[in-house]
Amino acid sequence: MTDSLLLHSGYVFTGTELHPTATAVLVQDGQIAALGTDAELEDTCPQAVRRIDLQGGLITPGFVDAHVHMVMGGMERNACDLTAADGQEEVLDTIRAYVEEHPATDRPGSEWIVGGGWYKGDFPPGAATAELLDTVTGDRPAYLINADHHGAWVNTAALQRAGVTADTPDPADGVIEHAPDGSPCGILHEGAMNLVGDLLPEHTPEELAAGLSAGVEYLHSVGVTGWQEAILGDYAGYSDVSAAYRRAREQGVVTETATGALWVPRDITVESVPALVEDFVRRREENARAGFTSRAAKIMVDGVPENRTAAMLEAYCSCERLTGGSSNAGPDGRGLAYLDHEVLLAVGTALDAAGFDLHFHAIGDRAVRWALDTVEAVHAVNPDTTARHHIAHIQIVHPDDVPRFASTGAAANLQALWACNDAQMQDQTVPLIGQERAGWQYPFHSIQAAGARLCMGSDWPVSTPDPWQALHVAVNRTYPPTLDAAVGKNPPLEPGEALELTTALAAYTAGSAWQLHLEDRGRIEPGMVADLAVADRNPLAPDVDPLEICQTRTVLTLSNGEVVHDGR
Repeated sequence: MTDSLLLHSGYVFTGTELHPTATAVLVQDGQIAALGTDAELEDTCPQAVRRIDLQGGLITPGFVDAHVHMVMGGMERNACDLTAADGQEEVLDTIRAYVEEHPATDRPGSEWIVGGGWYKGDFPPGAATAELLDTVTGDRPAYLINADHHGAWVNTAALQRAGVTADTPDPADGVIEHAPDGSPCGILHEGAMNLVGDLLPEHTPEELAAGLSAGVEYLHSVGVTGWQEAILGDYAGYSDVSAAYRRAREQGVVTETATGALWVPRDITVESVPALVEDFVRRREENARAGFTSRAAKIMVDGVPENRTAAMLEAYCSCERLTGGSSNAGPDGRGLAYLDHEVLLAVGTALDAAGFDLHFHAIGDRAVRWALDTVEAVHAVNPDTTARHHIAHIQIVHPDDVPRFASTGAAANLQALWACNDAQMQDQTVPLIGQERAGWQYPFHSIQAAGARLCMGSDWPVSTPDPWQALHVAVNRTYPPTLDAAVGKNPPLEPGEALELTTALAAYTAGSAWQLHLEDRGRIEPGMVADLAVADRNPLAPDVDPLEICQTRTVLTLSNGEVVHDGR
């Protein structure tokens, strides 16, 4: 049984609105017992109850991250973590230091240098080569995923082990970048990552457990109490983490708010759909026996625009081959759709019939349209479906498709931190998609105004899991100056698509909780589970400058009524 707590002298966001009078919340037996003014709750609260003075901070439901790679992020924090490196020299210095601090041992696979988080914008075109990486890794093989996790930088030793040469063909779902002389230059996009990733030593149960624990601790520190692990399956050199979650549930490391989405392989065919569904049902039942919910299926429809793998309705503005002579944005210049339209409809309707929520990755306007087509087809085949389908990322949405989120019932899963004019947007994205389609990016307000449901997620470790940074962008459409002061001064990206803070907060709490079927979470009201986050201030106060939202910090987090983070 958890201790009783009285959180007082604050403000209360209920999951839908700022409560007009409540300043305190009483927690008993892991649940919210009452909310009201300090005086009201003091009158009924026993003296023995522990009291926590919030000093004017805001109590919200615990944030629910509807799209995160928890174990991957935690493992990268424990590996060669390049997320904090600023610029090419810092990236190289960080790798060099990691190599020196982690010498190869007699343990099989210890010679590999593995990590991620480097930013493509830190390297001039063609600069991130295998030869450059060789200068800091020597003859040890290296595999370093970039920040968006849709490409990897590998060195000469890794290319040699994989047998990748000038004659190696691109896989159907990926691209090998080549130098002007035709040799592989060291950058592998999308499915080509597996050419080296499949050679990495298999992660041990202990490594996966350590990654999960590190991820949970980090997300608790920013107020996140529930989430959906966006890939349960082998991906980009990472092992399936389902067993790690089952053990963590059995050991009490995570609660029932940890959910997962089973990964649909990109080589799925119409003929193999029945076997896939049978396997998914088996895995769902196996996970459920351990208390781990995996009722969602993850379908990656396309890639990302920066390497021209996002699936577009019309060709990219620039379809010349990528740096060093690789990739022409697919055979028609419109990027890559990893599943044919026919396959997408077949697998989507079959998984819905088996009781799965569909969780789509869709970046380009063609990918978004195809995802909506799939949800539409689901309702045509099974009009009584109760599944909760959602489409993540939705970077470029054709105006004709904006109202279809509401009409199909597909929730918009927002990664709001990306909806701004950062360096990647200005230097890499807009030149490839052009000004008209740049104006179609991240149409959050339009989708919400049309009546669609919203939920939110971070996609960590692609970007920070701190909800307040994403909420800042959702409201301002500018990059948080807390993350980069200079970039934070850039003009807003399509400011008419900004959300009100209450709307964005509701999406990141009640909206995501609903999306993940966490029916007793996401709202602050009597009888709900006490998953709570406390901020160091009240950004909903009328006198607060919205440009200061990013300064908000989580100082206290409760999960099932227990304090799991205290940063006061």
